[in-house]
Amino acid sequence: MFKQIGLLIIVVGIFTIPTIIPDVFAHGLGGDQAEPITFGDMEVTVRTQLDPSDITVGYLDPTNMQIRFFDTLTDTNLDKVTYRVELWQSGELLARNLFYDNDGRLDVKIKPQLGCDKDPIETCTIYGGSEHASAPGALFVQGAECNDENLDICGRPSMTGPIFIQGGLYKITVDIEAATSPRSVLAERLTYETFVSIAQEQDFFLKTANAEEIPIVVKTYYDEVDNFAFDTSDNSISFDMPFDWSPDYVDLVQVVHEEIRVPKTFAPYGEGKQFKGYVNGVEIDQRAILNDPYTSDDTNIVHFLISKNELVDINNKLGPNNFDNPQMDFKLVPLDEAERSSTEFYLVDTQNYEQTPTTVNISWDGNYGANQDVPFEFTFFNENRDLIKDVRYTYVVIDEFDNEIARYNGDDSVNPGIVSTEGIDIQNIYIPTDGPIRFDILVYGTGLDYDPTYSGIGSTIIELGPGTTKSTIPKESVILETSTIPSWIKNNAGWWADGTIDDDAFIQGIQFLVKEDILKIPDTTQGTSSGNDVPSWVKNNAGWWADGTIDDDAFIQGIQFLVKEGILRVQ
Repeated sequence: MFKQIGLLIIVVGIFTIPTIIPDVFAHGLGGDQAEPITFGDMEVTVRTQLDPSDITVGYLDPTNMQIRFFDTLTDTNLDKVTYRVELWQSGELLARNLFYDNDGRLDVKIKPQLGCDKDPIETCTIYGGSEHASAPGALFVQGAECNDENLDICGRPSMTGPIFIQGGLYKITVDIEAATSPRSVLAERLTYETFVSIAQEQDFFLKTANAEEIPIVVKTYYDEVDNFAFDTSDNSISFDMPFDWSPDYVDLVQVVHEEIRVPKTFAPYGEGKQFKGYVNGVEIDQRAILNDPYTSDDTNIVHFLISKNELVDINNKLGPNNFDNPQMDFKLVPLDEAERSSTEFYLVDTQNYEQTPTTVNISWDGNYGANQDVPFEFTFFNENRDLIKDVRYTYVVIDEFDNEIARYNGDDSVNPGIVSTEGIDIQNIYIPTDGPIRFDILVYGTGLDYDPTYSGIGSTIIELGPGTTKSTIPKESVILETSTIPSWIKNNAGWWADGTIDDDAFIQGIQFLVKEDILKIPDTTQGTSSGNDVPSWVKNNAGWWADGTIDDDAFIQGIQFLVKEGILRVQ
């Protein structure tokens, strides 16, 4: 059983807490960072960030656009920078001007304004500021340097015009004309492209089988949606929007984000519901569908968060014919309500172990249990019980004997952490046996710059039963022809479990099963990890399988784990 004394110190020891200098780039929501360019002995890049980060058309309050020019190797700004900034949407130029800033962080007030019909539309934009004496043509406003706390009073230029008046993806092109000194024009201009998304709300009604009209809001962060429909046979909602499926474009997209807001009184979409989602007819990973009952008192918010990997997977499944498809079709289907269990705990900082403003809730469908992939939902709250957006976190799962069951730190080796855009995240975690398990959580911070306000560590213990639902591992993923298993394979498993033979000898036996087509594993399940450490629970499973304690399915799930993690190569 777990020892509670010194648990937090143990948790600190489990995690490696790096100094984080992010190096991310791709289409963002309220912020984005371009790929760095070598400049002397530096790797310099531009980051753009909007404040507030979630902007919705129709709310025309001024917005701050921050552009930072810095060295990713040291996380240090270059100073005395002259920027040429362009804003584009759908291939149309909305604004273009030069700006100057002393400290490498340019803040520009954006004032969206409707009602201009000039052609070209960029001539509608009006700029506020004065020409800097040492940087001809570049706008500058005298006053305090801007930071996150003084945007209302600091010196910053402005743009007023048809900017952010429509939802969708905006391209911000930034050319660095000069740096370090306003008179030091670069031999070659450094050019960066970043992307931010502006949300747009669209109102629809669905008509139930009883002819009741239910108001629905679709909040789209990408483009205007069309062909909204409701199917009474399965209570599914569908719609579509324009999208470029060409592989080169898909490779640029970080995430496609759509929200469906449904009244909590409409039972098929009520709190606790789970969903299946489809894009262009392809079922997407259930982790891409998040149900948020916390943000609004009256509505549940169901998020489609379609990552680049998911988009690539859809293209792979549909083939080249999908590359020319001009739209993305969405379908959301509610499932039966789940019986959920949950636990909640607060985080502490890693220096003094004092409580932070962050609370973590971990919940799961009680029908899942040992010997399965369990979809655990991680939810992050601040001190006001609001969801913490753009969380970057990692987890480790430990069994009651202090054996590590699972660990995940995201897919990016340069920028650590799982990104939870909306403060809710689902992870499928294989739990080999029932009984108590411990979750250790580390929150690195929030946003592109890993803001440490909500960072910290924490731990909780849950009890997981045997489960009453079928495993989430598809039946076709692993097939074991039990009638043809040679007896020496089970002997090998037992000898491997008690240390008589080593990992290599056992793995050769498994490879024999694959070669003889007794064990069938699709190529798509192959992992790419370079590690070769076999978790202790897999070896335990092998011993139990050898002596008949567990069945073939339970054993083979352990083998599939080795393949998924790249520990066992079957080709």
